[in-house]
Amino acid sequence: MPENASPPAQKSKHAPAGAVEQVRVSNLHKRFGSLHAVQGISFKLYQGEVLGFLGPNGAGKSTTMKMITGFMAPSAGDILVCGHDVQERPLEIKRRIGYLPEGAPTYGEMKVNEFLRFIGAVRRLRGPALHQAIDRTVRLVHLESVLQQTIETLSKGFKRRVGMAQAILHDPPVLIMDEPTDGLDPNQKHEVRELIRNMAEHKAIIISTHILEEVDAACTRAMIIANGKICFQGTPDELRARSKNANLDEAFRTLTLGREARTGAARHS
Repeated sequence: MPENASPPAQKSKHAPAGAVEQVRVSNLHKRFGSLHAVQGISFKLYQGEVLGFLGPNGAGKSTTMKMITGFMAPSAGDILVCGHDVQERPLEIKRRIGYLPEGAPTYGEMKVNEFLRFIGAVRRLRGPALHQAIDRTVRLVHLESVLQQTIETLSKGFKRRVGMAQAILHDPPVLIMDEPTDGLDPNQKHEVRELIRNMAEHKAIIISTHILEEVDAACTRAMIIANGKICFQGTPDELRARSKNANLDEAFRTLTLGREARTGAARHS
């Protein structure tokens, strides 16, 4: 193991009793030439947990999620999803992950119902199983009113819902979402957070967000990275306690602008 390896990932003390480990990230690194974007990140995630993945712009959040989902190869380190190595069994990983990337690319000329059928076919859903999956997903994310519209005609909020629909259509055990409430109005944000909480019992969920209230509203655990390194892991209450005024914004600023972020010292609550 390299000298700059981070501490081994430990089981979260906040994971539900008897919960199944779904994600294990061990000493993960990513380099882009001279840029060391992700530097020795390690953590575990269990069924029933919702991890809020926080950090300033450029901290390495999206890069880390792309490596976990198999869309980007790590420079070093190991990733297991549902017991499968991401690099050795990439298709097995993708079958078990639902991924909502930033921007949620779709095919604008497709109608919503056509797009969901296409995604279902990609996920190898056929016949009654496909129809049931689409019906369930449409109800969950409230797409009933736009099924016959082309995606390019939808509002930003509905486009985001379509992106979420494709991520959960196959009912994956691991769900990874980059800014899931981006572009949604307050009522829609509330619906998405409720959906996340309702799904959490049977899934392991990672949410990347810049909205700190989202951590309070939907997450059981928070992890902050700065300069590619973990500088905090713990519950929302433990994060709040890092501020003199019990304020999440203040705690975030202290951790990402203070000594912990500059030195990259990982803290595990």
